[in-house]
Amino acid sequence: MELSVVMPCLNEAETIETCVRKAIGFLEEHGIDGEVVIADNGSTDGSQQLARAAGARVVPVADKGYGNALMGGIRAARGRYVVMGDADDSYDFTALMPFLEQLRDGADLVMGNRFKGGIEPGAMPPLHRYLGNPVLSFIGRLFFGSKIGDFHCGLRAFRKDSIMRLGLQTGGMEFASEMVVKATLAGYDVREVPTTLSKDGRSRPPHLNTWRDGWRHLRFLLLYSPRWLFLIPGLAFMLVGLVAGVALSFGPVRVGDVAFDVDTLVGAGAAMVIGFQSVLFALFTKVYAMQEGFLPRDRRVDRLVSWWTMERGLVLGGLLALAGLTGLVASLLHWRVNNFGELDPRQSLRMVVPAATALVMSFQAIFASMFVSILHIRRREHPPLTDAADEAAVVVDAAADRVAAEEAEQAGRAERAAEEDAAEASAGASGGER
Repeated sequence: MELSVVMPCLNEAETIETCVRKAIGFLEEHGIDGEVVIADNGSTDGSQQLARAAGARVVPVADKGYGNALMGGIRAARGRYVVMGDADDSYDFTALMPFLEQLRDGADLVMGNRFKGGIEPGAMPPLHRYLGNPVLSFIGRLFFGSKIGDFHCGLRAFRKDSIMRLGLQTGGMEFASEMVVKATLAGYDVREVPTTLSKDGRSRPPHLNTWRDGWRHLRFLLLYSPRWLFLIPGLAFMLVGLVAGVALSFGPVRVGDVAFDVDTLVGAGAAMVIGFQSVLFALFTKVYAMQEGFLPRDRRVDRLVSWWTMERGLVLGGLLALAGLTGLVASLLHWRVNNFGELDPRQSLRMVVPAATALVMSFQAIFASMFVSILHIRRREHPPLTDAADEAAVVVDAAADRVAAEEAEQAGRAERAAEEDAAEASAGASGGER
């Protein structure tokens, strides 16, 4: 079968029949060997019966959620290609040919773009149209290098085998983002075609919740991009902390009428620690996600982890600790010069804060090197253990089989020799009689 049209369904009695008939009409009009699959997520309004009566195959999906329903339908699809779309009559299932043509041309994933195809007035809330969707789509393009302009279009088509290889995990509305992100990271051929969006035909509110589902999309994009979630903010904190710390270690800094002194130096030290921790979290997340298959392999991270052994981490941490201890010793000598009395914080903190910062970062480096080494341990498959008695029994049985085969062969040779002797004796007797 070439094409399966999959629709998630949860109480869509008002529109399900219309959507199924449109999809089947498209298949018949273009002579496409296909089917319509309804992934029912527990409807209680008779949607299943209406879908069957219209000619669809209904697949029950027990796990709740938009993503779970779609994955259940995709797994059950019999077609080489799959088109997925909502069953609320907002997408035109009679105009799927541009999607199928792109798939036939070699695309792995074909996204619809509602902003290029046309959005009917009232079909998309203004908050979604002018803020939510553009912002989230921009973040997706920025974080992952995608060229897709409408990350959340519900009408899209793909090769079933390509999408199944991605191992999609999310069960909610963020499933739409996960598919695009993972396909992009996997290097798939992802294309986009214009499509239209109409007002849905339901009288009830949609399942989509603006703030909850918007946050789930943003949360997913952040979690799948350790670079933007941890690395870039961490490097920014470290840069600000380093520049400010170096400048303030030699004395106050004035910018116009504003003076920055040891209070700012304390903040700079905190920024260094926070930034360094954030950078380490980026590394932890990347290594773990790569090991578990959530993110593709990154050669730069592999090279870094291969170089940054636990031993090198201990050396780096030791050097930072030495720098910190040197600063603390200098502060103790400064205190001794002042007869262990009261000190001027504006002088003493210029030694203590950098020393304490280096000491904290030394322990971060040491613990991080240990943790990365643990994360980088590879699971190895070992052959199953066998019992020595069983192995001995196998050897004995093999030897017995060989002995039995040799005896049988010897018996066969003796039997053939006896037959030959008998034949010769019979021939000799016949000659004597003549």
